[in-house]
Amino acid sequence: VQLQASGGGLVQAGGSLRLSCAASGRSFYNAHMGWFRHTPGEGREFVAAIGAPKGWYEGRTFYSELVKGRFTISRDLTKNMLYLQMNNLKPEDTAVYYCAASRQRQLGYADSDYASWGQGTLVTVSS
Repeated sequence: VQLQASGGGLVQAGGSLRLSCAASGRSFYNAHMGWFRHTPGEGREFVAAIGAPKGWYEGRTFYSELVKGRFTISRDLTKNMLYLQMNNLKPEDTAVYYCAASRQRQLGYADSDYASWGQGTLVTVSS
């Protein structure tokens, strides 16, 4: 799966952004998809994931406790797109955000569980 993330930018605290990730390749349909973010102090951390549409996960979503209730992950299989809607953004959400794809049977929260990565898009939240 080839991935390309976009949609980052500068936003004030309390604002919203929607990140997009364009996927190419048929394996997108069977992959678990995730969003991670990287900050200089924290390294790369899990943000959200959505299970493959078929099988045990059936498109279920999972979130980091840091973003639960504020972020929403979704995918559009007809457009080969993955999204991350981010609401009520906080300065601590400032990071480079990456989309990733996993073909492992079990959905994981570690970056090592994901084999394909987009190039990253910068989100900056001002206070």
